[in-house]
Amino acid sequence: MQYRIDGTPLPVVTCNLNAGESMITERGSMCWMSPNMRMETTSNGGLGKALGRAFAGEAMFQNRYTAEGGPGMIAFASSFPGSILPITITPDHPVILQKSAFLAAEPGVELSIHFQKRLGAGFFGGEGFIMQRLSGSGLAFAEIDGHAVEYQLAPGQQMVVDTGYLAMMDATCTMDVVTVKGAKNIFFGGEGLFNTVVTGPGKIVLQTMPISGVAGMVRGAQG
Repeated sequence: MQYRIDGTPLPVVTCNLNAGESMITERGSMCWMSPNMRMETTSNGGLGKALGRAFAGEAMFQNRYTAEGGPGMIAFASSFPGSILPITITPDHPVILQKSAFLAAEPGVELSIHFQKRLGAGFFGGEGFIMQRLSGSGLAFAEIDGHAVEYQLAPGQQMVVDTGYLAMMDATCTMDVVTVKGAKNIFFGGEGLFNTVVTGPGKIVLQTMPISGVAGMVRGAQG
């Protein structure tokens, strides 16, 4: 499979498949394809995994597109202004994504639910108690809100992230939540009560325009 990512601020990834190759995707992500692409709706692992994907912010069922009779082409578009990030998944390199970030992947990639081990990280960190885990083997594509900025954290190295800006991290990273220090900072700083602290080792991807922040600005403008 070969791919090309085009367009800003609403990108699209176009995948060129050999005969017999497939892609799996969240329902509604396909935007155009060649006529020899066959679609099959599947639970992709049974009812348990389907329910897990639902809890992780995706649909219970996924669509599998397969090139039949020769090479095929299929394109998947982002649903929000931002970036599409290609991610290589291997058995020893699973990644954790923000809820609803999954766009499409090769069939060897498994999408499942990921619970934050620390309740505070889920309830107050802005990334959600439930996140997405990509494991297995293959190439996957994730939606990033705004521009993606990557950092490689050494063991024990930390990054303090404002609510909602963490888009992805290697499964080797951990995250926790800390309270902003100082009453003046809390009430007048405009940054909220909590920050997310991500600790390495591993790569993290931050996003510059969380959809939650955009929704907050819209609500403020309407008020």
